[in-house]
Amino acid sequence: MREAPEPEREEADHLRSVATGAAQSSSAFAEFISSSNVSTDELEQFGFTLARIATDYVHAPLLPLFTELVAVRDELFDRLQGRQRPQQSRELFMLTGTACLLLAHASQNLGEQASAMTQIRTARLCAEHADHTGLRAWAAGTAALLTEWSPQNRMALKLTEYAAQLAPAGEARIRIAAIEARVAARIGDHELSLAALNRMRQAREETPLHDEVEQFGGLLTFPLAKQDYYLGGTYTLLGKHEEAHRHATAAIAAYRSGPREERSYGDEALAHIDLITAGILQGDPDGATTALQHVLDLPPQMRIRQLGSAMDRLGSLMRRTDLKGNRTIGQLADLIHGYQVIDGTTALRSER
Repeated sequence: MREAPEPEREEADHLRSVATGAAQSSSAFAEFISSSNVSTDELEQFGFTLARIATDYVHAPLLPLFTELVAVRDELFDRLQGRQRPQQSRELFMLTGTACLLLAHASQNLGEQASAMTQIRTARLCAEHADHTGLRAWAAGTAALLTEWSPQNRMALKLTEYAAQLAPAGEARIRIAAIEARVAARIGDHELSLAALNRMRQAREETPLHDEVEQFGGLLTFPLAKQDYYLGGTYTLLGKHEEAHRHATAAIAAYRSGPREERSYGDEALAHIDLITAGILQGDPDGATTALQHVLDLPPQMRIRQLGSAMDRLGSLMRRTDLKGNRTIGQLADLIHGYQVIDGTTALRSER
């Protein structure tokens, strides 16, 4: 057999060398993109930890949970700065956004509004990177909730409108309507508030869809007890005190009779303040005294900052001209005077 000419052999050897080099480069790249700094088991463990914190959040003291949340979030930040497969990155962004969502709530409960808004901005950015509609909806709803308690509370209505477009049928959609109803009542738009309450009732009749955020449980759910608490607060703001009394009573009863891990001490205390308000305005200050004792008995580490705002509003109510001279109301005013809530700045400094 006649050998190929030298130039042809050289060209063939060169092509083989090029092909081998190209294959080695592809193999190295395949190994590179297959590498990951997080395993499936670790992702599951992060999810379990966040679910436990979300569940503990509603019934356990805040500061230890805050510290643990920061530690978990920092671990997630570290993982995201490494390399993992695209689906793992998406899940890490979803978990990180959830951690920041919980930190936003915790910061607000400590009275750190600016910090809460920073956390929610990060949560919303993580939701975009994860392309996760459920997290987008919960983060937008929480942004509205944070804004409701701020001087810019009218902005919350735009956030609820956006969140309503994203929220899947089920508790997320019910929650958005409830937040909108309370915000509208707070700024004095009674017509919009009543319309939102109607949307909330309609949402309760819909067949729920799967919501990955809701699966974490606890704070990231919107059960019937919490729905009644929101209804009580909204009707209080609307001046419909009989309805407010009924729903606040239902919320308290549901929290007391339900599992311990679902008993939200913050919601329950705020529902008692709605009862107190309704009692005073319905001419039943003695019933208000009984409800107030629950708020006064709450341990200092569980007195979230919203309780301070609610107590301030209650104090303003008791100073109304038409209530002056009422001995029982005067005693109530003395009891709430100087009520101390959690001090976020001091608390966080002591936890470092």
